[in-house]
Amino acid sequence: MTKKHWLDRLLAHEGLNFLLTNRIPRIALTRFMGRVSRWRHPWFVKPALWLWQRWGRLNWQEALPGPYASIHECFVRALRPGARPIDTDASTWCSPCDAILGEYGVITRARLYQAKGFPYDLRDFIGPEDPAHWEGGTFVTLRITASMYHRFHAPASGRLNRVRYFSGDVWNVNPPALKRVQGLFCKNERVWMRMTVNEGQDTLALVAVAAVLVASVRLHALDVVYHLRHHGPEALDCDVAFEKGEEMGWFEHGSTIVMLAPPGTQLVAGLAVGDVVQMGQALLRPALKAVDAQALADG
Repeated sequence: MTKKHWLDRLLAHEGLNFLLTNRIPRIALTRFMGRVSRWRHPWFVKPALWLWQRWGRLNWQEALPGPYASIHECFVRALRPGARPIDTDASTWCSPCDAILGEYGVITRARLYQAKGFPYDLRDFIGPEDPAHWEGGTFVTLRITASMYHRFHAPASGRLNRVRYFSGDVWNVNPPALKRVQGLFCKNERVWMRMTVNEGQDTLALVAVAAVLVASVRLHALDVVYHLRHHGPEALDCDVAFEKGEEMGWFEHGSTIVMLAPPGTQLVAGLAVGDVVQMGQALLRPALKAVDAQALADG
């Protein structure tokens, strides 16, 4: 058995994985990692990136060529043009990020699920951001692993009009933690982003959830970085246009995006929980509006 396979099997043990990634001084280590990731000395950066590539399965072929002067630059690496084709079908909304498709379902009585049998309350998750608006809507959890592309993009053409920052903890957001920590997404630091799409007819929301070693979210529209030491306004209204697939920001590492969509929204055919999706891939199909249905009927 190779060392890599041995490590994979060790980390696959859910109980041990949970202990190693959560029963630690999470916030202190996250702040430390934030500083370390920006060290630029080649004697540190080159060995660190070599180890990350060896154990983390990084795909260098799709990224813009380096060199990367710090681990942080590798975390937020951009992709080569054309590496992520954007689905142009106006009747679908695309995945905002590369991710593993997590829990998916209908929001009923303000209840969502982080894992099977582990519900959490939408009111705790988004606070004063009108949870009643999402009753009967659809939620999709998108988990970004450490080796994936870490930038997120607009799932549809529209306008970003509301951002809210929630301070919090930095529990790991991997499956072992989601099965053990009740209301984990409601405990962690996160950023709420609300968009109007489909010429203002529909509302979508992305909630970027931070995690251990990951507590920073960059939003280009506001030219702000939300992190554990953020002391700025908690809520901001804005009016920023985005085209489908346009970059909105990035995580400093891997984490999770929870996407909220209107009632009647469905996963596109062929997708299921556990699938790996890429940014720009068709993810959701919104409910057909009465006016759209009539247009189709008229030919």
